[in-house]
Amino acid sequence: MRWSEQDAPSERGEGDEGGAAADLVLRGGVVRALDAAGSRAEALAVRGGRIAAVGDDATVSALIGAGTRVVELAGRAVLPGINDSHLHASWLGARWPRTVFGEADPGAAPQDPLVSNRAKRREAILRAGRLLAQLGITSYTEPGIGPGEDDGDTGCFHSEAIGIYRELADRGELLQRVTLLELHGILDGPSDVETVLAGIRSRAAAAPEADPAWFAIPGVKIFGDLIPLTRQAWTARSYDDGGHGDLLVRGDTLEQRAERLAEMLRAAHAAGLQVGLHATGDRTIGLALDAFAAAAAEPGAPSVRELGHVLIHGDLATPEQLRRMGDLGVWLNAQPGIAARTGEWLASRMGEAVAAEAWDYGAALDAGVLVLSSDAPVLDFDWRRGVADADARVLASGGADAGDADARLLALLRAYTAVPAEQDRAAAWKGTIEPGKVADLVVLGRDPFAVGAAGLPEVPVELTVLDGRVVFERAG
Repeated sequence: MRWSEQDAPSERGEGDEGGAAADLVLRGGVVRALDAAGSRAEALAVRGGRIAAVGDDATVSALIGAGTRVVELAGRAVLPGINDSHLHASWLGARWPRTVFGEADPGAAPQDPLVSNRAKRREAILRAGRLLAQLGITSYTEPGIGPGEDDGDTGCFHSEAIGIYRELADRGELLQRVTLLELHGILDGPSDVETVLAGIRSRAAAAPEADPAWFAIPGVKIFGDLIPLTRQAWTARSYDDGGHGDLLVRGDTLEQRAERLAEMLRAAHAAGLQVGLHATGDRTIGLALDAFAAAAAEPGAPSVRELGHVLIHGDLATPEQLRRMGDLGVWLNAQPGIAARTGEWLASRMGEAVAAEAWDYGAALDAGVLVLSSDAPVLDFDWRRGVADADARVLASGGADAGDADARLLALLRAYTAVPAEQDRAAAWKGTIEPGKVADLVVLGRDPFAVGAAGLPEVPVELTVLDGRVVFERAG
């Protein structure tokens, strides 16, 4: 039985061992709750799509009945299901196994639409779901689908996909819980302020989704700037050609473009919408934080923390900006695979010193704002590699208690589970393994804390559980 955010379970204790038999029991391993305390157990039980009990083998085994499926973990590990909070599933399903970084020319646009009708879009979304389930991904954010891309080159970001997601959610065919941000501007292109403002008004007036625990549209995607690798992030520091980048907003002057971007951000906040802002340059990030703070200061306006705005990528965010994000309640949604693969490219554009300071995940962890994601199919969607890349970046920068490997690994695993649930404003009912929360789980062949972040990419994903049902099981 499905339930919405309004029906989220109330707080419970360790479990309800004296209740009816469980549907599913996993025992004999290590259960990593990935709560802030790093709690662990030996077993867990699932009933009715929710976690019924977490504890030792004997306690949980008392819930086994005639109809209970029992999974003997034999030392394997259970984690909360992975939440890839910035992933283009429609595009991924149409393009895989090709990725943007896997192309000889990463900037090359496809010659023909990848998907051109509803049936092809539907199959691309379903295919992505099957792929993601194989890696234990039980939630994702589709960050930018809407009318701004109805004439887009790939066809993957067409607003028709919104209706497809709705249909799949209603029919119970989704293999992940989906959060979607509406796009009213152009993907990677300049936005027209009146078009975006009209889209904000339309989204704010829209009826809520039937079951936001499965499909939710909390806000809008806006492009602030592009990326420093192409000298298009708006930054106070200069590129090798002497420029400072620009904003992706139509306007006659940079000052006018800056004010128009700020107007969009203030309008979305006033409408009660979450903003996912593509922002990589430090000047773009500073503008956004000022706009959010100003909007929240208006009489009767929600706080920034209530809406949970997201700065996507944030390559050149400074430590001071990251601390301010933590104070305001703004998330940094980062893709460590991009940092791992483009450091030398950035150094060629902005110098070694800037490249060394970029992607400061240590400072982001310290500020409590780091959310990890893949941006697939820009890269692949292997979250294990993402955790390893993020760990390597933190070690390189020397931040976030770099000497405490277990504490660092806990924080990075939470950045792919518990913290994205906070970004989704769903931490009350998903993201950690606790009684009463949804039974979205992944079973790994080994305990991540036994192999460390660097060894995690070699650990197999063996079982994926969504809402209490097994949706993937590795052969053998």
